[in-house]
Amino acid sequence: MSNSAEVSRETLIARHFPDVERVHAYAKFLETAGIERGLIGPREADRIWERHILNCLPVTTLFTEGATVFDIGSGAGLPGIVIALARPDLKVTLIEPLERRVEFLQEAVVGLDIEVIRGRSQDVKKTAHYVTARAVAPLEKLKKISWHLLKTNGSLLAMKGEKAQEEMLSVPKAILHEVNLEGIELGRIVEVKKGA
Repeated sequence: MSNSAEVSRETLIARHFPDVERVHAYAKFLETAGIERGLIGPREADRIWERHILNCLPVTTLFTEGATVFDIGSGAGLPGIVIALARPDLKVTLIEPLERRVEFLQEAVVGLDIEVIRGRSQDVKKTAHYVTARAVAPLEKLKKISWHLLKTNGSLLAMKGEKAQEEMLSVPKAILHEVNLEGIELGRIVEVKKGA
């Protein structure tokens, strides 16, 4: 992490999350139930903040005010729950096919205005302004399974790692956003916009 030493974790949390207590509760839930139920690896407890929660923040800067967001293959709620906690103006829906993960998500979102849908993205018949995904599938496949979920002029925002540019070659007109937030690892988000 480049410049994380300069900014404390608590400063980052206060800067990016309007409800600090709520994000701490979610982190605790990931560290306990998330690991116990196999949604997060057993060695991840010490890295929940840096690797999972704060790592999802760059994508939160790319949404327009009041937009609807579908997070597909939501797993433990990353990035969907983080997006909802950082941006309460957005209407976030988590889409996840596996029952045990859906149960975890339903517990994690109690008291939050987040919908959880159990199902594969291919089977969902609603649309949103944005679809997000983190570690779900290669970009080309991601586009195939999520395109019908996007409203016209909506965007697929795929959180990608260092191979983001390679993956973009498979999808014409994909745009790479490199989001650099102080104290947080560089975020690489590939955007594919659905034209009129």
